[in-house]
Amino acid sequence: MSTLTQEKATKLSLLNFKNVSTRTFWITSISFFMCFFAWFGIVPFMPDVVRDLGLTPDQKWNSIILAVSGTVFVRLLIGKLCDKYGPRLCYTWLLMLGAIPVILCGLVQTPAQFLVCRLFIGFIGASFVITQVHTSLMFAPNIVGTANATSAGWGNLGGGANRLGMPLIAGAVVAFGVSDADAWRYSMVIAGVVCFLMGIVYFFFTQDTPKGNFKELKTSGEMIVTKKDQIGFLEVLKDYRVWILFVVYAASFGIELTVYGTMDDYLQNTFQLERVTAGNIVLSFALMNIFARTLGGFFGDKFGELNGLRGRVLFLSFILTLQGIMLISFSGATSIILGIVLLISFSLSVQMAEGATFSVVPFINKKAIGSVSGIVGAGGNVGAFLAAMLLKSKSAVAEKAAIAANEGLGEEAIKAAQSVASSSAVSSGYLLIGFVVIATAVMSLTIKFSKEDESLEVSEKVKEIIPELIPVK
Repeated sequence: MSTLTQEKATKLSLLNFKNVSTRTFWITSISFFMCFFAWFGIVPFMPDVVRDLGLTPDQKWNSIILAVSGTVFVRLLIGKLCDKYGPRLCYTWLLMLGAIPVILCGLVQTPAQFLVCRLFIGFIGASFVITQVHTSLMFAPNIVGTANATSAGWGNLGGGANRLGMPLIAGAVVAFGVSDADAWRYSMVIAGVVCFLMGIVYFFFTQDTPKGNFKELKTSGEMIVTKKDQIGFLEVLKDYRVWILFVVYAASFGIELTVYGTMDDYLQNTFQLERVTAGNIVLSFALMNIFARTLGGFFGDKFGELNGLRGRVLFLSFILTLQGIMLISFSGATSIILGIVLLISFSLSVQMAEGATFSVVPFINKKAIGSVSGIVGAGGNVGAFLAAMLLKSKSAVAEKAAIAANEGLGEEAIKAAQSVASSSAVSSGYLLIGFVVIATAVMSLTIKFSKEDESLEVSEKVKEIIPELIPVK
């Protein structure tokens, strides 16, 4: 499979659309954006869904948990499928099949139907793994971290852009005569249709590698997969470094998902902000992905140039430590100004940690990039699930105690007590999570690479750079 590295792009030339690596980068980034846009597309409409379907608080929380947990299993599977069939076909099918539950979400009539759709919508979150595999196959070692991080940032951006985009879509359909009560339904259908169309675009306008698709390369003999080249999934599972990165991604992307999902209420309860103001702050947090995650990959590549593969790990550990410190500090903030500064710092560091993680992933096992990416990517959703369960349990216990203690004092007094109790519970949860992140940063230092791994990276850099130095006759 060495032929796949000979024509990888050594630069991220974003406007060179004739270059297959650049073209694939943009199509996979836009597809990833749309997947996350649809995955979290219902979030801005949750008050309407609660009212329309009569969801209980538990059902609302369960829908959030189902949306992130359903992705875990598909991420584990999709990586192996990418290694076997190539990212082009995997992304095409994921987009087209993933569009179905998105569309059906706009047609649900009962809470049970809504929860089932949320579970299956979560499957399109596996698009992250295919995105990372495809960019890893298209870009050389000197730039792969930056390329991976930038394409991944587009996906996370989609998860935040829906706060603006979905209400705009809803406003547009209302302008065409749809009732306000049904606008969220039409918006989800439209998002699903766009995902389906992106699947068609992906099939016709991308290819698996710079030299062509897996199927054609195998047929022509340019991509010869021998028994020596085949890496079993079990062998990948035995690599301790994969599981450390699994935990690292749980502590970065998993925590970002959870903080993003709980921050609206926390800002309102802690700093008495209006819902719109709190929502705009959280939106800004999500929009930072367009550059913050890229910075993580960029510095991962730079540290790699200075200190080899070990340098990538050292930067990852550093930025994770900073992320933990920022979250711990934010959990104790009582001033809104200080809180926003610390939240921005946390947002920057957590997204850089995500980018730094996938500047390391492509070097763990070059013959099984898909499997490694799938396992590590699944770690993000496991982290989100565990963190959400922690915050849900702490908040539920605190709010029930507050209601019991203030029974008979009136609805306003009970709501105020609930707000204080929830804020305190979530704050203590953020504090605990922050210390877990720092512990994970220390653990990441145990990731080691052999001399063979280091020399292989150097030799691949030389292979990629030499063609650029030879003038074309």
